[in-house]
Amino acid sequence: MEVEKMKEFDRSRIKVLPLKQRDNKFGLDVMVSIDSKPEKIDAPSLWFLAKDIAKARKEDKEVVWMMGAHPIRRGNSLIIIDLMKRGIITHLATSGAGAIHDFEFFYQGETCEDVEKYIKDGRFGNWDAAGYWINYAAKKASKEGKGFGETLGEVIKEMSDSAETETIHHFGEASIFAAAYELKIPITIHKGIGFDITDQSQFADFASLGKASGKDFLIFAASMEKIVEKGGVFLNVGSAVMGPEVFLKSLSMVRNALLNEGKKICSFITANFDFIDSDLTCEGKPDEASYYYRPRKTILFRSVKDGGKSYSIAGDFRKTIPNLHQLLKNGG
Repeated sequence: MEVEKMKEFDRSRIKVLPLKQRDNKFGLDVMVSIDSKPEKIDAPSLWFLAKDIAKARKEDKEVVWMMGAHPIRRGNSLIIIDLMKRGIITHLATSGAGAIHDFEFFYQGETCEDVEKYIKDGRFGNWDAAGYWINYAAKKASKEGKGFGETLGEVIKEMSDSAETETIHHFGEASIFAAAYELKIPITIHKGIGFDITDQSQFADFASLGKASGKDFLIFAASMEKIVEKGGVFLNVGSAVMGPEVFLKSLSMVRNALLNEGKKICSFITANFDFIDSDLTCEGKPDEASYYYRPRKTILFRSVKDGGKSYSIAGDFRKTIPNLHQLLKNGG
């Protein structure tokens, strides 16, 4: 008996609108200046973390910055770019949504659509520019055997420099991806299929997305290997699921490989930046729901029980990240 083929949705049925017609919540005026004086916060552990980051870089150890999309939405792009330029961040990793917000800030100086408004009639996510260009970068990366993040940075940089597009694109200085590409700092995208509005696009080729993001996972693991071999700092900034899970899997891979090769593994430092204003410094118990919160369980406890150290930083990313930047500018 022949099995009936599963029915698939035809994305060609979708009406796609120009991104320029979309109302957005945030413009470039949300960007925090690298020269601004941040609002003081009560976070003494931030001072100690800055000291450890500065010490790690003086000893030529890795500082890997993993983040969700929210730090970009909260206007921290220029600060993150400055940390890369100063040689403090040695690897930057983010989600598919992080890539979208970065691209949209570059492309039109605005990002973050009103989901509640646009989901009512299905306009949410169905816009042209990001859907085309981010998927173009995935296809290009897959074809050339390069990482997704690196290739998106290359595409944005080329668009920013192109005379043909300079009347449209004025905001290349706001792109973390373009900066990382120019500085030759690894930048990786860790996405899931169906997680992002760019997956709604007809231009989304899921094989290319999987291959490009898979390449980035291995690039990320190579940076984690440096931390496990020599020590260093891993920061999870505003990622509740993707960051802890990518970190955990890559950590197991590199520890396995190093021990299998008869090499030693080192302890290292982790930090979790979170909006959640609760005490994550206590591990909790298995019969408590909060025990299973991934940033707490994975970033702050599981991964450093071999002698490492962890920091929990709670608060608005518009305050915590600028304060960390200020401390690091002053030498940690």
